[in-house]
Amino acid sequence: MRAQFVLSEIGVGLRRNLTMTIAVIVSVALSLALFGGALLGLKQVSVMKGYWYDKVNVAIYLCNKGDAESDPNCTEGAVTAAQKKTIEADLNKLDPVENVLFETSDQAYKHYKEQYGNSPLAQSLTPDQMQESFRVKLDDPEKFKVISSAFSDRPGVQSVQDQRDTVDKLFELLNGMNVAALALMGLMLVVALMLIVNTVRVSAFSRRRETGIMRLVGASSFYIQLPFIMEAAFAGVLGAGLATVLLVGGRYFMIDHGLELADKMPLVNFVGWNEVLAVLPFVIVIGLLMPGLAAFFALRKYLKV
Repeated sequence: MRAQFVLSEIGVGLRRNLTMTIAVIVSVALSLALFGGALLGLKQVSVMKGYWYDKVNVAIYLCNKGDAESDPNCTEGAVTAAQKKTIEADLNKLDPVENVLFETSDQAYKHYKEQYGNSPLAQSLTPDQMQESFRVKLDDPEKFKVISSAFSDRPGVQSVQDQRDTVDKLFELLNGMNVAALALMGLMLVVALMLIVNTVRVSAFSRRRETGIMRLVGASSFYIQLPFIMEAAFAGVLGAGLATVLLVGGRYFMIDHGLELADKMPLVNFVGWNEVLAVLPFVIVIGLLMPGLAAFFALRKYLKV
């Protein structure tokens, strides 16, 4: 009988406050979806770092004829064959170096035309204006300074560049977007909590006569609060379910189907279903606990039980 009474009270409360309950469900769903999306975004950045850091090289650009007047590191003119041979030999002696690839000016020109062939600058370039370079693969990308300190001041070397600098700018942008998503999630969470508290208080006020009678007949504090807490928890469950659908649907339609980003962006290693499934329990647990706890603390003050 007690269970039947609690369930009936939950039904009454949901019907009386249907609009506010729907608002709570939507707010909880959006905040939890943003929370899950931010977690997946952090994981995506981590996966991409591991993927790209393993592929980026250290580029040692060599002086050409045109650098002699414009670049202070190339005042002695274009790099000589002897200098190139010495640089390559010294590179192969260093422990962090995994392999060394030499790129000629013709190869550099070809690669540039493939990437920027439509730009006005590409139309005016000639192969002899492109720099020869050594592309150095390190066993540990963090050891870039070993290469930089050893070859930056070498005769014939124009500059030493760590390609991670370019990649890191992308990661900084992605991390910034994750921080923005977390901030928006926090705002939505505050809105959801305020809605939950107000919904519970409105529901308690509309049933103040029933709760007063329950106090008079000796009902326990927990028994009086239980229907209100269950109403909030029910809204939280629906919100968590909706957030789960949004996250799973987003992964399915954006990456695998629909937009098909996995096919259109093959160089990006997107998070898989295992990562999505690992995030969902956090979303569901928060959806279960947050509304119920908010309702519990709101009722302790409002009902004074």
